[in-house]
Amino acid sequence: MEQLLRNFFLFLSKNRLLTKLAKKYGLRFGAARFVAGATIKLAVQAIKELNKKNLAVTIDYLGEFVDNEAEANEMADNSIEAIRAIGKEKINSQLSLKMTSMGLDISDDVVLKNMRRILDAAKENGVFVTIDMEDYSRCQKTLDIFKKLREDYDNVGTVIQAYLYRTVQDIKDLNKYKPNLRLVKGAYKESPQVAFPEKKDVDDNFKKIIEMHLLNGNYTAVATHDDAMIEYTKELVKKHNISNEQFEFQMLYGIRSERQEQLVNEGYTMRVYVPYGNDWYGYFMRRLAERPANVAFVLKGILKK
Repeated sequence: MEQLLRNFFLFLSKNRLLTKLAKKYGLRFGAARFVAGATIKLAVQAIKELNKKNLAVTIDYLGEFVDNEAEANEMADNSIEAIRAIGKEKINSQLSLKMTSMGLDISDDVVLKNMRRILDAAKENGVFVTIDMEDYSRCQKTLDIFKKLREDYDNVGTVIQAYLYRTVQDIKDLNKYKPNLRLVKGAYKESPQVAFPEKKDVDDNFKKIIEMHLLNGNYTAVATHDDAMIEYTKELVKKHNISNEQFEFQMLYGIRSERQEQLVNEGYTMRVYVPYGNDWYGYFMRRLAERPANVAFVLKGILKK
């Protein structure tokens, strides 16, 4: 049943009609738990509340299905607006973005132009930018552009997904760039031709790449809500005398908030991924796909209305 629900919500996440309807009708049916609001002003308010609890943040202006240059430029403008808000308000936040929102599917020229605009603004405001990883079909192109950008910018990182067979080799290939990487299990529906279908294999690979990247001496963001993976990381860094300054934990806004604060109290850097914007639908569906508990929460909220 859990796998059926996951596949169902991942299918819904790609529906363009539902995406348009969601933009029109706003944050309904529990989405506000996972999305900080429609505007940068609301997002900044949410970040300030998290910062008060000593939680670091990475902010993401949500966007799906960008297929023309004007819209890609507008998405880049919104990311720059977020960067400037971070600098102006002096909040503890980085920026995350999807390159499909910046024109990845349009042309290399469009996405590179927008990424350079964003990274220049980020450099001026002392903001680090993480390029989110998307589905397998865009993985190689994302990494190619990341490598190109990394040659000119030291304030950019990206994401590596443990459920892909290629991931260990990607970690090896990226090491020469001394990258700051967010390591995740992966949230897209992929073919068993390219991704591990069994959870145990994904978990084993996740542990492998956490160890590889940390022992390579690179900054590592372990993005997980899995207590077993969190404890594995704690034991690993203790075993190898790795400083807490070399890694952090990351979790999603609205999920396991008490655990986030607990990790901060234990002395670890805990960064919360805070999305905002009207284009929340695809992100929300993927959060429902990840954990049945999220579905239960939303149904409970609907029944209360």
